[in-house]
Amino acid sequence: MQEIERKFLVTSGAFKNEAHKRTRIVQGFLNTNPERTVRIRIQGNDGFLTVKGKSNQSGLSRFEWEKQISLAEAEELLHLCEPGIIEKTRYEIANGDHTFEVDDFKGENEGLIIAEIELGSETEPFSKPEWLGKEVTGDVKYYNSNLSKNPFKTWKNEN
Repeated sequence: MQEIERKFLVTSGAFKNEAHKRTRIVQGFLNTNPERTVRIRIQGNDGFLTVKGKSNQSGLSRFEWEKQISLAEAEELLHLCEPGIIEKTRYEIANGDHTFEVDDFKGENEGLIIAEIELGSETEPFSKPEWLGKEVTGDVKYYNSNLSKNPFKTWKNEN
């Protein structure tokens, strides 16, 4: 149940032409403590409850446990979440043996586009598409749990 993931900013909308799947996501957090975040997510017509542990020192891996729940349960649990619901469209792009998940954020995080790739090990190689920009793996300000409390629109002038 260890998740190994790298995150990157996206430099253009070219990824949309390569996507084989697009899904709307709405998610909230029952707990945003960095030691253990608890997320409720509606992805398409499915609901999920996810618990994530603290990232390791490199920011590349952390404990993750996820359980599918009914859409009705997820909708009810979203009402109990901390303020700051995240809305985004996720695009899936095949890349060799991997899949990039590119999140195009909406609402208070409009303008932020992040690509993630899950790997089998922290040193596993992968090819980088031309639209992949600066790596932000381990930068907590890009974690969804932080974006729910400190949205992109409030800090984008810092970049």
